[in-house]
Amino acid sequence: MQHELAFLHTSAVHVPTFEALVQELAPGLGVYHQVEASLLEAAQQLGVADAGVINEIQTAMQTAAGSGARMVVCTCSSIGGVAERMSGMPGWQAARIDRAMADRAVRLGPRILLVAALESTLLPTTELLRESAVALNKPVTISNLWVEDAWAFFQQGDSEAYRHIIASAVRRELQKNTAIDVVVLAQASMAAVALELQDLDKEVLSSPRLGVAHAISLLQNM
Repeated sequence: MQHELAFLHTSAVHVPTFEALVQELAPGLGVYHQVEASLLEAAQQLGVADAGVINEIQTAMQTAAGSGARMVVCTCSSIGGVAERMSGMPGWQAARIDRAMADRAVRLGPRILLVAALESTLLPTTELLRESAVALNKPVTISNLWVEDAWAFFQQGDSEAYRHIIASAVRRELQKNTAIDVVVLAQASMAAVALELQDLDKEVLSSPRLGVAHAISLLQNM
């Protein structure tokens, strides 16, 4: 099969989620999935500004593009900024899964609650939201919520506890801070939390569906 679209993941748990989304939104589109868990570990330990980490991310993106894909999407928010900066490479384009989500959040703002289970995700996603705000000429105020005790459950494969802890933390935060227009779930792994919070009177955004739809649109216009 010819691969038109490739994803770079930092956890294998994302593969079925993104495969299903692509086949729902663009049936028959050839998809390649590359998993590099060490990239997130390196980013957490050394930071995404580290030259060695940057080189590893770029190498992984190039390897994914080597599948023949014309579009390579990084699904990890922590390293997405580095991955996206590879756009303009001969023969393929780079993208990050959370840019479409950031654009929507800014349009729904201006008061954004940014939620993450990994502290290393907060800064790159905040920077992304601010980039979108400048591009769309819309001022935003960003409040951060780091659900520190959630990530261990994701690592253990306990998706139900992971989802419940994050959803409960968001509800508590919104009770304290009622001046919020939109909730942004920073990590692709948090997508199911949005379903659990559907009863809220404001949108709760996650990146997978928005990002995949955006990537397919870009691919179709290349």
